[in-house]
Amino acid sequence: MSGRDARDRAPRVKNRAPAAVQITSEQLLREANERQEPAIKAPKQRVQDLEELTEFQGRKRTEFEGRIRYSRDSILSWIKYAQWEASQNEYERARSVFERALDVDPRSSELWIKYTDMELKTRNINHARNLFDRAVTLLPRVDALWYKYVYLEELLLNIAGARQIFERWMQWEPNDKAWQSYIKLEERYNELDRASEIYERWIGCRPIPKNWVTWAKYEEERGRPDKAREVFQTALEFFGDEEEQVEKAQQVFAAFARMETRLKEYERARVIYKFALARLPRSKSANLYSQYTKFEKQHGDRAGVELTVLGKRRIQYEEELAYDATNYDVWFSLARLEEDAYRADKEDGEDVEPTRVREVYERAVANVPPGMEKRYWRRYIVLWLQYAAFEEIDTKDFDRARDVYKAAIKLVPHKAFTFAKLWLAYAFFEIRRLDVTAARKVLGAGIGMCPKPKLFSGYIELEMRLREFDRVRMLYEKFLTYDPSLSSAWIQWTQVESAVEDFERVRAIFELAVQQPLDMPEIVWKAYIDFEAGEGERERTRHLYERLLERTSHVKVYISYALMEVSTLGGGEDEDGNEIEGEAGDAELARAVFERGYKDLRTRGEKEDRALLLEAWKSFEEQHGTGADLAKVEEMMPTTRKRWRKAEDGSGALEEYWDLAFPDDEKEANPTTFKFFQAAQAWAAQRGAGAAAGAGGLSYDMPEDSDEEDDDDDNDEDNEEGGEGNGAREPMDEDE
Repeated sequence: MSGRDARDRAPRVKNRAPAAVQITSEQLLREANERQEPAIKAPKQRVQDLEELTEFQGRKRTEFEGRIRYSRDSILSWIKYAQWEASQNEYERARSVFERALDVDPRSSELWIKYTDMELKTRNINHARNLFDRAVTLLPRVDALWYKYVYLEELLLNIAGARQIFERWMQWEPNDKAWQSYIKLEERYNELDRASEIYERWIGCRPIPKNWVTWAKYEEERGRPDKAREVFQTALEFFGDEEEQVEKAQQVFAAFARMETRLKEYERARVIYKFALARLPRSKSANLYSQYTKFEKQHGDRAGVELTVLGKRRIQYEEELAYDATNYDVWFSLARLEEDAYRADKEDGEDVEPTRVREVYERAVANVPPGMEKRYWRRYIVLWLQYAAFEEIDTKDFDRARDVYKAAIKLVPHKAFTFAKLWLAYAFFEIRRLDVTAARKVLGAGIGMCPKPKLFSGYIELEMRLREFDRVRMLYEKFLTYDPSLSSAWIQWTQVESAVEDFERVRAIFELAVQQPLDMPEIVWKAYIDFEAGEGERERTRHLYERLLERTSHVKVYISYALMEVSTLGGGEDEDGNEIEGEAGDAELARAVFERGYKDLRTRGEKEDRALLLEAWKSFEEQHGTGADLAKVEEMMPTTRKRWRKAEDGSGALEEYWDLAFPDDEKEANPTTFKFFQAAQAWAAQRGAGAAAGAGGLSYDMPEDSDEEDDDDDNDEDNEEGGEGNGAREPMDEDE
C-alpha cells in the first residue's frame, strides 16, 4: 500500500452539496444527439444518357457475376441477380439467370416461386403455367407450388384446369389441408356431389376419426341426415367393436350422438352413448362419460340422470378398488352408494332385491387386513357392523344379520385383540329381538374370551337398564377382579350402591378401593370424602382427611380440609318436604388447618405451595375472619425478588431469577436485617402518605448535585475496593 502512487487514487469530493443547476437525463440524451456527427452517405448517381446506362448495367452485371462465381450455391445471389435484370426490363436476361440457377439447384422451391412471380408480374401467364407444371412435376411434395398453381388457374376462372391440377395433386395423397382445399373449391362453385365424392376418396386415403366426423358434419349441413348416419355407421363398422377399436373411435361416437341430439333423436343418442361406454373402461372414457352425463341432464328424466351419475360413481370406485382392494374408505362410499340406490328404488315402489348391496358388502369383507395389528382392523370391523345394520334395518332379514355378527366375531383374532363395540352391537341386536338370554350369553362369551373395560361397562349398563342390581354387583366384582387399579370402576360401583341407598356397602367399597394400587387414587379419595360430606358425617370426613394427609401433604388437601371445616354439612329435605338444617362449620378449626398446612409446607420448603395456601387463607379470612386475622395473613404474604445465582452450565456467570421471599423466613434467617427492612418500608409508606397530603414541613430530599456527588464517591470507593483483590461479589437481592 505504501508503494502505491497517490495520483492513482480517485479524487475525493470535498463539496457534496447539490449543484445550483440540475441536469436531467433527458437533457443529457438530447445534447448527446445534437452533438453527434452526421453519418457518411453514399452519393446518388444519376444516369444522364444511354452510354452511362450501358456502363452502369455492365458494372452491375460484372459485380453479380463475380458474386456468383465466388458462391455458386448461394440461391439468394442468383435471385437478386435475376430480380435486378427484371427491374431493368431485361426479361430475357432474367429468365436466363433463373434457368442457370435452376441448373445449379433444381429442387429449390424458393427459386421456382420467385421465377413464377416474375413471370406473373410481367403478365406472361403461359410462361408461368409452364413453370408451375415443371415445378410440380419435379417437386410434387412441395404444397406451396401446388397451392400457387391452383390459385393461378382459379384466378383466371379456369375451374376445369384447377380441378385437373387438384386431381394430379391428389394422386400423391397429400395432407388433410390439401384435400380440404379441393373440397372448398367444389363448394365455392356449388359442386356438392363432387365434394362428397372427394370426401369419400379422402377417407379412403386417410381413415382417421377426425376425417369421418368432418365428412358426416358436411353431409348434415347439406341437409342429408340419412347420408350422415350412413357415414357414421360406416365409420363404426370400419373401426370395430373391440375395446381398443372403440377407444380409438370415441370421437366418432361422441359426434354421432351429438348429431342425433341436434336432430332431436334422443333415444338414438342415448343408445350410442351406452353402446360406447359399455365397451370402454372408466379410465379411458372420461370425456365421453362427461358428455353423456351432460346429455342426460339436458334431455333425460330424473331416473336417467340419477342412473347416469350412479354409474359414473360406480366406475370411479371400482377403478380405485382395482388399485387397492384394502382401501376401506372406498368400500364405505361404494356400499353407501348402493344402499342409497336401493332405498330410492324402494321409495319409488319398485320391487328390487338387495343383491347388489350384499354383493358389495361380501366383496368388501372378503378383503381381510394383511397385518395382525388392531389399527389395521378398525375400519374393517365397521364394514361388518354396517353390513349387519343394513340387513336388520333395510331388508328386515334378522337371521342374516345374526349370521353376519357371528361371522365377524369368528373372524377377529381375539387372542391378539378384540373389539368391544362388535360384542356390544351383537348383544343389543339380541335385545332388540327381545332375547335377553342370548344377549347375556354373547356378552358373557366376550368377557370370558377377551375381558376388556369397555365390554364390562357395556354389560353393566345393560343390566342397569334391566334393573338387575344383583347381576350388576356380580359384574363389578368380576370387573375389579380383572383390573383392581381402575379408579373409575370403583367410583361407578359406589354410585350404583348410593342409588339404591346401601351406604354401608358404599363405605366398604371405598375402604377396599383405597387399599388398592390405583391408577388415579386422588379421584377415589375425593369421591369418598364428597360422599361422607354429602351425608353430613363431619367426623368421618375429618378422619378421611387425616388419613389422606398421612399419605400425601399436598396443598390442595389442606385447602379442601380447611374449607370443609368452615362449610355447612348435611341439610336438605325430609320425606315430607320439610327443610333440614345442616351442621354449621367452625372457622377456628379451619384456621387451625391453614396454620398446620402452612407450617408443614414451610418445613418442607415448598414456596409455591405456601403461596397458594396463603392466597386461599386470605380469601377465607376476607369472608369469615376479622380485620386483625386478615392483617396477620397479609403480613405473611411473600414478595417477589430478583436474585442472582451461578448459571447451571458451569461457566461461572451469574444469571437472574425471581424468587419468593416470605417474611417469617427472612425474620428467622437474619432478624437485624429484617427489622431494618421493615423500618425502611414503614418510612417509605409514611413518606408517600405525606406527599399525598400535600402539606408543608421539612423536606428530607437531597439536592440533585449531592446525589451525583454521592454516586461518584460510591463509584470511586468501588473502584478502590475492586483494585485490592479479585474476590467474587456476593449475590444481590432486588425488591420488586
